[in-house]
Amino acid sequence: MALGKDYATQQCSIARALEIVGERWTLLVVRDALYGVRRYNDFLVHLGIPRAVLAARLQTLTAEGILEKRRYQQSPPRDEYVLTDRGIALWPTLRALGLWGREHYTDARLRSFRHADCGTELGAYGECPACGGVVPVGDVVMWPGPGLDRDPADPVSRVLLKPKRLLEPLETESV
Repeated sequence: MALGKDYATQQCSIARALEIVGERWTLLVVRDALYGVRRYNDFLVHLGIPRAVLAARLQTLTAEGILEKRRYQQSPPRDEYVLTDRGIALWPTLRALGLWGREHYTDARLRSFRHADCGTELGAYGECPACGGVVPVGDVVMWPGPGLDRDPADPVSRVLLKPKRLLEPLETESV
């Protein structure tokens, strides 16, 4: 029996969410957007994703209100993709998935996430153990861990070798 293309018969909010973010590249695009990636070429080189797949993922995420397409240059016309509140709301899911992957599939500490105000590493649920309470995404600083390649080939990975606040636009050399 062939696998269906959707979850139409499922009466489940997880199934509905998977209709939007369940494709293998989609959460990686959202992850990169949280890291501050906004431009098509930066997504392309950092993810190593086929152009057609990236274009389709960006179109779907924009249509679903997870990303907003904004013009940053008129001539030639160029757009960037910025997370909306709906997209930012995926942060706890991505955080939990990253922790799960680290616990079950690798010992390498690739990145840590800290509270910008006090520098304390976030707890499992995005909370600051020192200050108490969940830290808003914009107040999270991503720190490179010892498991990262210290000489990456792509300009996005090179920028991400320094501490960086989530959601702040990523500045790379022209690609």
